Amino acid sequence: MPIDAAKAVAAEPRTAEISWDRKDVQLYHLGLGAGAPATDPAELRYTLESRLHVLPSFATVAGAGAGVVGGLSSPGIDVDLAAVLHGGQTVRVHRPIPAEGRAVQTSKVAAVYDKGKAAVLVLRTEAADDEGPLWTNDAEIFVRGEGGFGGERGPSGLHADLAAVPNHTVERPVRENQALLYRLSGDRNPLHADPEFARKAGFDRPILHGLCTYGLTLKAVADTLLGGEVARIRSYRTRFAGVVFPGETLRIRMWTGDGHVRVAVTAVERDEAPVLADTLVEHS
Repeated sequence: MPIDAAKAVAAEPRTAEISWDRKDVQLYHLGLGAGAPATDPAELRYTLESRLHVLPSFATVAGAGAGVVGGLSSPGIDVDLAAVLHGGQTVRVHRPIPAEGRAVQTSKVAAVYDKGKAAVLVLRTEAADDEGPLWTNDAEIFVRGEGGFGGERGPSGLHADLAAVPNHTVERPVRENQALLYRLSGDRNPLHADPEFARKAGFDRPILHGLCTYGLTLKAVADTLLGGEVARIRSYRTRFAGVVFPGETLRIRMWTGDGHVRVAVTAVERDEAPVLADTLVEHS
């Protein structure tokens, strides 16, 4: 079988040194749509080097996201990349991410779950610098056709009962060139840029990176409910429920609780097609 769950989980972690600077952070934020209006003081915290704060979701692109890419070539993992889908993402930050820094990144297959028709790989990436742990990333990767091996099914999603009326609703436009800018932070998959490649993959045009929607949504929550104080964010998880096309509008609904926000994201122009589900932001 292409996936040997026991071998994958038992494999030695991979380590690598990564670094980033203010330019990397600014480019990431711009790729999420930050900087509009360009002179808005609330936006300058994402774009101006002298005021720069770092969204925790930056952890998904630090080091060009090499932890996830490497995880798909771990011992015990031999899969067809055409059968791979990014199913979910969780980021936990142990303290605010500095605007520039160096860290040692450790990556491993934390779990392999059997969903019947698919296997789910949990690819965990942890980063620490000289002052201690910085973040933990869990990417949930669905591999179609690789389930049914008798393994644990794994945890289910949040599936929380949400009130019919959210506490807050905002809309965020996705620029036509959003994917072209976001891919400069490391994910150069032609699915997000090349129309011919996208058609071969079953889409009539390139789609937006799921992790771009992920970061864009976190920024909307921080700006709407936390006064842009990104250091208050402790963790952020989501399930990718559908695609986004550049040029669309995202409707972001928020239900507030004690120290957390539940979120749902839909595509306005496609009859509220689900985009992000089972989404939770935990904050101080």
